[in-house]
Amino acid sequence: MDIRTSATARLTDAQRIDWLRLIRSDNVGPRTFRSLINHFGSARAALDRLPNLAQRGGASRVGRICTQAEAEREIENSRRMGVALLAPGEYGYPPRLALIDDAPPLLGVRGVLNVQTQPMIGIVGSRNASGAGLKFAQTIARDLGNAGFAIASGLARGIDQAAHRITLDTGTVAVLAGGHDKIYPPEHEDLLLDIIERGSGAISEMPLGHGPRARDFPRRNRLISGVALGVVIVEAAHRSGSLITARFANEQGREVFAVPGSPLDPRAAGTNDLIKQGATLVTEAADVLNAVQPIMGRPVELPIAESDDQPLDDEPHAGERERVIGLLGPSPIGIDDLIRMTDVSPAVVRTVLLELELAGRLERHGGGMVCLL
Repeated sequence: MDIRTSATARLTDAQRIDWLRLIRSDNVGPRTFRSLINHFGSARAALDRLPNLAQRGGASRVGRICTQAEAEREIENSRRMGVALLAPGEYGYPPRLALIDDAPPLLGVRGVLNVQTQPMIGIVGSRNASGAGLKFAQTIARDLGNAGFAIASGLARGIDQAAHRITLDTGTVAVLAGGHDKIYPPEHEDLLLDIIERGSGAISEMPLGHGPRARDFPRRNRLISGVALGVVIVEAAHRSGSLITARFANEQGREVFAVPGSPLDPRAAGTNDLIKQGATLVTEAADVLNAVQPIMGRPVELPIAESDDQPLDDEPHAGERERVIGLLGPSPIGIDDLIRMTDVSPAVVRTVLLELELAGRLERHGGGMVCLL
């Protein structure tokens, strides 16, 4: 069972509760969720196996498993707020987001659902934007909106809010780092209300009540690039979070567009570097339209299988487990390299990694890289 193809029909109420319980349990991220579902066949079967897998991974105590009552309460509270918890393939789940390796199994979608199915372009940039940067963000967002694109951004100060405000009537999607009831920055609560009331939408993978933490913003950024055909970076300093969005876009096979700026302005240092590295230089909406038109002609089809969906091993031998763990450390290493170096089957390696992750001992990085915590 592949979660990205099984959800073309709506989940049953019971399945949605089980899926929510699994993704809200400790140490279960989107990739782990997918491996568990694909191996055990259902979320309910995977939930039964979580304690055993975590203990095999070396957990001193079993992590919290979301209860049925907690899941039912979250679904009811979300419904009261107008938030639908949707699975990949269900109407209102952004179709391109379902293609990424770590697509949220359940996405909280609020507002008009059909805006999520429009072709989207992400626009992000500096929170401390220049006047020229804000004006350009508004111009290109307006022109792309008039050309039929919804604009995705992160509801942040600066470039993000400028792109949202100018496209309230043509379609804009706010991608949130926290829950739908924990807006950051707080002064943009009114902007979000305008987005919802004027026919657009907001998405989040976080539960209600979850206030955004520093590590949640990069997770949010992968969703901005994930929903879009491409991402326009308007202004970004060398250590800007917008460059993280550009990196995710590259990893996801999205187009990366960068607006050139003065070499004397540190807010343009990151975008100028992106252009040097091969990002498409953009000075008007036509530059974006010309690049994405060929992509728009291809239908969005959810893949049937990915390398991460290969079978797991029911119970690796102790020696095999030790070989895999012995090669892991604080520096990331590729899963394919682990398979080659350990000389054990891919199923064993993936099972050991899953055990370690459920025990809270493993961290996954982009590009199939993992390391020990």
